[in-house]
Formats: sequence, structure tokens, C-alpha cells
Amino acid sequence: MDSSFSSSGNRSSSDGDFAFAFNDSNFSDRVLRIEVMAGLSENKSDGDGCNSIADWARNRKRRREDIKKENAADVTWCCEEQILNCGQPDSEDGVAYENQDEEPVAMIEESPSGDEAAQGNESSWSMDCCTVLRIRTIHISSPILAAKSPFFYKLFSNGMRESEQRHVTLRINVSEEAALMELLNFMYSNTLTTTTAPALLDVLMAADKFEVASCMRYCSRLLRNLPMTPESALLYLELPSSVLMAEAVQPLTDAAKQYLAARYKDITKFQDEVLNLPLAGIEAVLSSDDLQVASEDAVYDFVLKWARAQYPKLEERREILGSRLLRLIRFPHMTCRKLKKVLSCNDFDHEIASKVVLEALFFKAEAPHRQRSLAAEESTAVSRRFIERAYKYRPVKVVEFELPRQQCVVYLDLKREECLNLFPSGRVYSQAFHLGGQGFFLSAHCNMDQQSSFHCFGLFLGMQEKGSVSFAVDYEFAARSKPTEEYVSKYKGNYTFTGGKAVGYRNLFAIPWTAFVAEDSLYFINGILHLRAELTIKH
Repeated sequence: MDSSFSSSGNRSSSDGDFAFAFNDSNFSDRVLRIEVMAGLSENKSDGDGCNSIADWARNRKRRREDIKKENAADVTWCCEEQILNCGQPDSEDGVAYENQDEEPVAMIEESPSGDEAAQGNESSWSMDCCTVLRIRTIHISSPILAAKSPFFYKLFSNGMRESEQRHVTLRINVSEEAALMELLNFMYSNTLTTTTAPALLDVLMAADKFEVASCMRYCSRLLRNLPMTPESALLYLELPSSVLMAEAVQPLTDAAKQYLAARYKDITKFQDEVLNLPLAGIEAVLSSDDLQVASEDAVYDFVLKWARAQYPKLEERREILGSRLLRLIRFPHMTCRKLKKVLSCNDFDHEIASKVVLEALFFKAEAPHRQRSLAAEESTAVSRRFIERAYKYRPVKVVEFELPRQQCVVYLDLKREECLNLFPSGRVYSQAFHLGGQGFFLSAHCNMDQQSSFHCFGLFLGMQEKGSVSFAVDYEFAARSKPTEEYVSKYKGNYTFTGGKAVGYRNLFAIPWTAFVAEDSLYFINGILHLRAELTIKH
């Protein structure tokens, strides 16, 4: 083939470029007759006249509403002949899409008479409820279309009468005309003339209809390379299910999810925006490991707040929580106090709530190495319930005793990377834990020693702000150390707390920071610093 016909860098693949043969009778073995129907009151394509993704979405929503109105007003019978009807799939807002169109069926005609052919592109006539605005005839090559589309392959090779006829008729809505012409041209040239997001979305929908995966990939790549916005990301995630399920579109939906997760990773900063996100958007945000939240308790509270705002009816809310959102809450990393509230929460089905709480408690009871193993097993899974997020407050494991004295033992594990990030003056806080009805927390610091001569690792115990209550506590800090890897006591003391006060030791290990974080440090076991604090109420 002449070099002028070779694939360019802008084309979808290394497939042959047959643009020269498009609609050319010399290189065609069939005639495609396209009946363009009026049908709906909204006669423009979703992308026609759109300057933005938001315009496209509004047009699409308006078309959905028109369909509902017309369906409610009339029960109509369309043409008796079996014709390929290519209306775009539509669905309720906020509900998982299903392709509501019937299976495409082709109408095959004998070769038209000379008069018919002459009038082909100017025809405008009615059959029952269907008004044909115009008829377009395109010369096509069945091998080229069949190679790109399973739909056309079946049409031309199924042994039925249409596979033996020269003329094939497709019936489409006027809103799909421009997109179909772009698609047919793509099947020959492997490229598109349109570059705007609304028009590309129209072509993507047509490519899904006619099963042209290469065009879906091409549209997906072009859309992915356009600047992403919250509106466009949400629109990509709310495309009809047939489109979303296509492997060719997966990179686009993945990019949309990543965009939303990155934009809203600090959900407290964008709380009002996130509360107004649709279901697909909130799922993308909550799936992220990098969500910047105080704790998983905060995620749980936020999910309930969102669900109550979006689904005021209890039955609907229970359904959405149980089927879509519960799997995104990482119950194993919630505190036991909050897990107790899950069991009594009326928003969840009791059986489902009991199951997730039991699973969380079993996880908490596992040894740390087993917990890490479970998290590693889930690192590539859809469900990531055992994986910790980037919590602002680090999770702790707490063992409580009531007798012979009120006491709790708190375990806090920090990764080497977390400790390194504390230098030169950072601090990290634990989640709250409770003793005698009072909330406490641990905080690890990188600070200067008492003589301000070098940096070192400090550990402190604080009581949460709660009025002017005084609370006398004996406490002891310990850490696992090599070679025994047993907990070794590092500091003991007692203190009478008042709200907001903290006590501890500026240099817990009595060594400089450089020695503490060194590769041969005695305190990092498999990259983890294991800390323990024992608190006992003084009588």
C-alpha cells in the first residue's frame, strides 16, 4: 500500500487505513440505508450544540425526561417491520444504568427501483408513530465493518436472508446521526474528526451500540487526555452500564475515580461538596486508601450523614448502605466503642451489621503479623476492608480491665516511614481510647532533647479536653526491642490530668534521632516500632 495510506500517530491502532474506500462504490459490496427518525421532541444529539460536559449531561437528562413523558402519555406501536432501532440507552438518574433498548434487528430490502434511489436522501414520510426525517445511503464494505464490529459480523454471516442481500437498512434517532457517521468513518480510517468531549461521548455511545471496541478505546483515550473536572468525572462514572462494563472504557472510569479520590481526599475540607456527590462519586472517594480522615470512625459517621441526606426513606437507605456502601467502610479499623453503635444503628439491617462487626472483632483479635498478612492479601482485591487508610489518628489496640483496678493496656504500632516523616518537628496522634469514662490519646514526637542539643523520639500521654475534671493516673511506656523482641519498660510515672494536658518523655529511648531511625536500630522489628502504654487509675 502507498505510504500515504499508512497509519498516523493519531490513529487508534496499526490497523489498515481504508479511508479512501469509505462510501465509494468501487470498493463496496453493499449499500447501507440509514433511516433517520424524528421520534422524540428533543431532536438534537446529546452533544449537538454543547460547549461542555455539563451541557451534554443536561441534554441527556432532558431527553430521559422526554422519554418518560412520552411513554406515560402514549402506548404506541412503531413500524411492523423489524428494523434496527438504535436509540441511546437511558435510565433514571442516580440508579445503576441498564441498556433498555431492544436487541438490534436489521431490515433487509430488495434493491430499490430507480425512482426510490433517486428520492433516497430527500424522503420524509410517516409510518404510524415513526417519522422519517431523511434517508441516507452509504456504500459499505462488509469485510471492513465485520472485522471491526461483532454486530456487523453477525449481520453479514448469520445465514439469514439479510446476509444474502445487498441492501441493509438501519433505523436510528436523529440524535444519533452525527455520531453514527463518525463511527462508520472511524471503522475505515481509525480516526475521528471530532475532538470535543460532548461529541466524543456521543460517538462512544454509538460505538457501544454497534460493538466497535476499537472506537470505544479511542474515544476513551481522547476523553482521558482532556482536562478532567468533577462534572466530567461523575458523568464518566454514570454512563450506561453496557458502556461502563466494557473493558475498553475501564481506563477512563479508573481515571475518573482517581481524579475524584484525589480532589476530595480531605473530605472535611470539601464536606458540603462531597455530601452532594451522587452514589458513583461517593463510592470513588470512599474507595481510596489515601483518604485523609481522623479515623475510620469518621468515615462511618460521614457515610451515615450522606446516606440520610440522599435517601430520606429508611428502606431505600438500608438498601443502598447494604448493597453499595457498607463494603467501603473499613470496620476492622474502627474503635470498639463505635462498633457497638453499629449494632444498634437502625440504618443497617441487623444481620448485616452483626456480620461486619463480628468480622472486625476477629481481625482485631489477630496477631499483628496476621493482620498485615490479611491486608496484603486484599491489596489487589476490590474489597479493601483490612487495609488502613492514611488516618490522621493512628489506630490502637486496647485491652481493658475493671478488676482488681481500672486499667487499660494500649498498643500503638508505627511504621519506619511514619517515624522518618516526623523529622524535624512533626508529631503523630493515636486514636482516642477510654479509661474510667475519660478519653485519652498517645502522641509520638520528633523533638529536641531537654538540653536542645540533638533531635530525639518522644512519647506523650494526653487527656482529651472535657471540662475541668481532674484524673490521677499511673502510667508506663514500653517498646519491643532486639534481640529478644519483648516489650521493655522505658518510662514510668504518675500524673493528675486535667482536660487538654499531656505528660511524657522527650527522649524515650535516651538516644539521638539518627541512632533511633538507623538501619541497625534496636527498636524497628521488620520495619515496625511497637509501643505499649499501661494506664491505671490511682485510688
